[in-house]
Amino acid sequence: MARESSFNKKIRTVLLVVLGLFSVGQLFPLVWLIDFSLCKSGDVYGANILKIPSPPQFINYFVAWRDGKIPQYFINSVIVNVTSVLLVVLFSLMMGYAFVRMEWKWSNKVLTYVLLGLMIPIHATLLPNFVIFRQLNILDSYFALIIPYVAFSLPQAVFLMTGFIGSIPRALEESAIIDGCGIFRILFQIILPLSKPAIVTVTVTTFLNTWNEFIMAATYLTSDKFRTLPFSVYNFAGQYASNYAVQFAVMTIVALPSLIVYIALNEQVTKGVTLGAVKG
Repeated sequence: MARESSFNKKIRTVLLVVLGLFSVGQLFPLVWLIDFSLCKSGDVYGANILKIPSPPQFINYFVAWRDGKIPQYFINSVIVNVTSVLLVVLFSLMMGYAFVRMEWKWSNKVLTYVLLGLMIPIHATLLPNFVIFRQLNILDSYFALIIPYVAFSLPQAVFLMTGFIGSIPRALEESAIIDGCGIFRILFQIILPLSKPAIVTVTVTTFLNTWNEFIMAATYLTSDKFRTLPFSVYNFAGQYASNYAVQFAVMTIVALPSLIVYIALNEQVTKGVTLGAVKG
C-alpha cells in the first residue's frame, strides 16, 4: 500500500508538472503581447523574447484608443455579438426542446442534419454567402455577420442544449401541464431557468467564436460604419511600415473582453458541459 501510494504521488507530481508547462505555454503569447504593447515599436526587432519596458509606453494604448477607432468598432462588435448570442440561445433552446420532448416523424433526421453543421468550416462558405448577400443587398451591414454567426453557432449550441434538456425530469413538465401551462410557459418558465448552466455554456462559446472573427468581417464589410473591433489593427498597418507596439496594444484591448468573459464564467461553462454529458 505504501509503495502504491508513493507511486500515485509521483504520477500526480508528473501530471502537475506537465499541466503547469502546458499552462505556461498557453499563457506566454498573452504575456508577450502585453509586454511588447508597453515597449517602443522598434523593440520588437530585438533579440530578447521578453523585454522590461523602461519606461512603460502607456501612450501606445492612448494612441490605439484614439486612432484605432476603438469606441466605434467596439459598439459595432457589441451589437453584432450580443444579437448573435441572444438568437443562438433562443433558437437552440427552442430547437433542443423540440428535438428532445416533442414527438414528430422527422425529428431524428432533422437533428442529424443540424448537427452536420459541426463538420462545415465557417470560412468554407465565404464565396457562396458573398454572392447570396449581394443579391439580397445586405452586404456591408450587421446582417451580413449576424446571419452566418448564428447559423454556424447553432449546431454546437443545439448539441449542448439537447443533451442538457434530456437530463431534466419529465415529471416537472407533466405537473405543469396538469396545472394548465401551455408549451411556451413550460419552455420559458420551467425549462429556461433549469437550463441556466447550458445557456451560460452556449453564451460563452458563441461569444468566443464570434468576438475575434475577422475573415468574414473583412469579406462582407467595406465601410467603417459597420466594421468590428479586429479592424482596429489595420489602422496602424502601412504599406511600408507598421507601428507594431500600438498594434499589440490594440490586440490586447481586443482580447480583453473575451478573456474577462471566459474567466468570469469558466466555472459555469464547465458545469454546463459536464452536467449535460453525465446526465444525458
